[in-house]
Amino acid sequence: MSENFVEPQFFTFAQPPNELVLKSGVKLGPVTLAYETYGKLNADRSNAILIFHALTGDAHAAGWQKGDKSPGWWDAMIGPGKAFDTDKYFVICSNVIGGCKGSTGPASINPATGKPYGLSFPVITIEDMIVAQKHLIDYLGIKQLLSASGGSMGGLMALKWAVMYPGTLRSSILIATNYRHTAQQIALHEVARQAIMSDPDWQNGDYYGKSVPARGLAVSRMIGHITYMSERSMEEKFGRKLQNKEKLGYDFSHDFEVEGYLKYRSDNFVQRFDANSYLYLSKALDYFDLAEDTDLQKAFKGVKSKFLIVTFTSDWLYPSYQSKEMVKAMKANNLDVSYIEIATDYGHDSFLVEIEGQSKLVTHFLNNVK
Repeated sequence: MSENFVEPQFFTFAQPPNELVLKSGVKLGPVTLAYETYGKLNADRSNAILIFHALTGDAHAAGWQKGDKSPGWWDAMIGPGKAFDTDKYFVICSNVIGGCKGSTGPASINPATGKPYGLSFPVITIEDMIVAQKHLIDYLGIKQLLSASGGSMGGLMALKWAVMYPGTLRSSILIATNYRHTAQQIALHEVARQAIMSDPDWQNGDYYGKSVPARGLAVSRMIGHITYMSERSMEEKFGRKLQNKEKLGYDFSHDFEVEGYLKYRSDNFVQRFDANSYLYLSKALDYFDLAEDTDLQKAFKGVKSKFLIVTFTSDWLYPSYQSKEMVKAMKANNLDVSYIEIATDYGHDSFLVEIEGQSKLVTHFLNNVK
């Protein structure tokens, strides 16, 4: 069997009466986390790197699973000789609570009713996700992580871990991320959520075993996908090229290639993701504000991690200026922080595409973590 073949693993904890107490005060349990690991943990358990996924990602970050048509979502970055070198490091990636890829979420069975949670699943936060994953790291016997990393929502999680558990993390790699969601980011998510909730098949979240809100979820994905690209990348890829026709149809069919592309991507997304999970995870992002109880500079007091922060010039969803504000606050606390902005036209999705530039930065950074 190929060394790149990976099996999903599952960790269940928070059995009643020791449920997980969420930030809202609601208790949740039992909780299952789906996760994958790559490479080997060394004798003193000092080479572990925790990877966090983005909004619609999952634990399958690298390698191949049975039935895969493509490898894990960050396979270009994780593996032997790659940026997160599995010949040197033990890499872990877990699906977040609230997700729909093996971890406990709204599609999971509520043990109190024997039916899917639906909207009875409690609202979760980035902090709750981190607390859950800390249980996993404890279970694996790892007292201190060499590094934590992620792009987009994954970067928020790595950042929050550095603040919540400063003694357990030596370094953090934050890519295409932010320290709080802005009004524009919240607004975009709200439109996406309303698209789902306006679909008659959503049925107030109680659609399991029935017709799924496919049209609403598809529109949500279209909105999201536009924000992940840049104007230039869309223009270069599609321009005003027509799709399978030589002239405009003067009707409401798909005239332009970009329309067909969005439909294709959204149809695929509907097949793999749960609409309620999209609601819950996007809301968790919107609640995120590292400085909610203080100012940003004070939020980093007590943090011990070394940081690498990577942004992209064409990322208008999480623009570089927001990361620069974070860097300023870190440096005011005398933290060791390196900031790099990569010139690219790929927009927010650059963390999944700009592999060569990121790999050089990550490799050099990790080689210098003491």
